[in-house]
Amino acid sequence: MKRSLTDKAYAYLNNEQGERICKDISKQACQHAPTNYFFILISNTFTKLGDTLSNPKTVLAWVMSYVNAPIYLISFIVPIRESGSMLPQIWIANFVETKARRKTVYIVGSICQGISIAAIGVITLYAKGAVAGWLIIGCLVCFSLSRSFCSVSSKDVLGKTIPKTRRGKLKGYTVSFSGVLVLAAGLFMMYQSQNDAGITFYAYTLFFASLMWFIAALLFFRIKEEKGETDPIRKGWREVITRLQIVKTDNHFRRFVIARSLLLCSALTAPFYVVLAQEEHGKDAYLLGIFIIANGLASTISAPVWGKLADKSSKNVMALAVLVASFLGIAIFCIVSFSSEFKHHFWLYPITYFILGIAHSGVRLGRKTYVVDMASGNQRTDYVAVSNTLIGGILLITGGISALASLFSVVGIILILSLFGLLGAVLSYRLPDVE
Repeated sequence: MKRSLTDKAYAYLNNEQGERICKDISKQACQHAPTNYFFILISNTFTKLGDTLSNPKTVLAWVMSYVNAPIYLISFIVPIRESGSMLPQIWIANFVETKARRKTVYIVGSICQGISIAAIGVITLYAKGAVAGWLIIGCLVCFSLSRSFCSVSSKDVLGKTIPKTRRGKLKGYTVSFSGVLVLAAGLFMMYQSQNDAGITFYAYTLFFASLMWFIAALLFFRIKEEKGETDPIRKGWREVITRLQIVKTDNHFRRFVIARSLLLCSALTAPFYVVLAQEEHGKDAYLLGIFIIANGLASTISAPVWGKLADKSSKNVMALAVLVASFLGIAIFCIVSFSSEFKHHFWLYPITYFILGIAHSGVRLGRKTYVVDMASGNQRTDYVAVSNTLIGGILLITGGISALASLFSVVGIILILSLFGLLGAVLSYRLPDVE
């Protein structure tokens, strides 16, 4: 039987030379695995580009500064965007589990994310000061809630349509392909900075970012998803408490959540690297472009490697990646604290941010692959929802503590978070393999 171009590309990307592997999915789903693989790949590539062009650590911080939003509001954007998309997931999981096909949930969530980012673009053009700041915060809350629906449903769709030992590679290629597009966006920002980029440029950047979620929704619609198991909707706090009981009763899951909470150092330290660079070299758009390029290049280079390694042992990827982030944080603390000359070098911060981007890519790919592979069906939904809700709460608390501590010493909080990361590496390595 002659194979289609999609089948050939799927086999090539996954180094599949014999019979197609259908581990952990049905035979019917396996027939559509190649086409679903590329729809998910391209859809996620667009959303990751949209994420980069509306990143709270860089672009949104720049935008809020331009509209003269109060500093205290700017400090909320990272916790709201990250924690806001995680905390509600234990409730959202109730709704998602009533759906036999869950791609629809993702499509609606993706469209709502696009609308939210487009609204922020409009606000930047027509509002200023505290009014603009509060309106942007409101849109960011809507964005984060929509992201929650996508987060829970996307992992279910991935688990139903793509076999084990192929999911890590898919995530790796997604990050890599989007990294190429991010690289182009960063170069364009550097070029535009020479033309005195103003608020209109950043607003149009947000409009373009919003378009990425609309395209992603259209592509996700094309995925062929079989009906899966469903549960009747369950309401109330008693059900939330029941769900949380798996942390107490499931030793494997509890160990994963503890390890994952310590892996947050790769995400929480990132904005402090940017702050160090701004303190030394200002807040020009040229610097923003370099950081975007560094992050995109890191993803492009490292993600396929991390993805292949994650399909062999995702817990080892988590351990190795956070180890790199931790040693980097300790190194930057020593440089800034004890080398007054070297810390003024312009390229120190983009290079360290590049290395951190490689490490964070590994942490994300490792823990996402691990949680998808460690369960199936509605148990996977519970694992994703409960772990994300708990991590969202932990992220909000540690993010607030980090913000306060950074007022006294930016490099000091990098060091503390990096030491926690070392412990996270040990606990991740001790987790059982699930591949």
